Amino acid sequence: MITAKNIHKFYDTLQVLKGVDLHIKKGEIVSIVGASGAGKTTLLQILGTLDKPSVENGTSLTINDEDILKMNDKLLSKFRNQHLGFIFQFHQLLPEFTALENVCIPAFIGGKEKKETEKEAKRLLDYLGLSHRIDHKPNELSGGEQQRVAVARALINKPAVIFADEPSGNLDTASAENLHQLFFKLRDEFGQTFVIVTHNEELANMADRKLVMVDGQISI
Repeated sequence: MITAKNIHKFYDTLQVLKGVDLHIKKGEIVSIVGASGAGKTTLLQILGTLDKPSVENGTSLTINDEDILKMNDKLLSKFRNQHLGFIFQFHQLLPEFTALENVCIPAFIGGKEKKETEKEAKRLLDYLGLSHRIDHKPNELSGGEQQRVAVARALINKPAVIFADEPSGNLDTASAENLHQLFFKLRDEFGQTFVIVTHNEELANMADRKLVMVDGQISI
């Protein structure tokens, strides 16, 4: 599903990633943990095609057998929209749009038809227990509800991989536990692969595999 080799990242003279290698299987839930500054989010952004590695000899990144580093920006944007979903610590919902409209946005960007998109968005929101909130805007929703809308948005294009960066970091304990359970339920029902950066030890330990980052590398 995801294979990364010799991933480096420099910001000017600061080296954040120092030759990361990893392989993530289809349907696997992998957590990435480590101290602040270890390179977790930088790695997640590169794996999710939101950033590019500082290319070295032998550097490669493939997702679903596609060579990511050979894609131009237009192809990469299309691939990201069709195959990848993202959940962030802060939900990043657009405040002027309703829950339903926020969920639909990635599908509309991908050129999907309005009627079918709205039908799928309503199905997802219903699945996530939000059918009674579809016409509410983000400021009318609780933190847990906002994050579930963000999950529905990440799922709307049926992505193969979902990348989550501290997805429960802004939630109370009960909402965080519900969100964690939801990830495993989604994996079991839809077969998605999850890559999750988290400081939440409970979530990290629930994963199929926990990767520990130390000083820009994955610790063995």
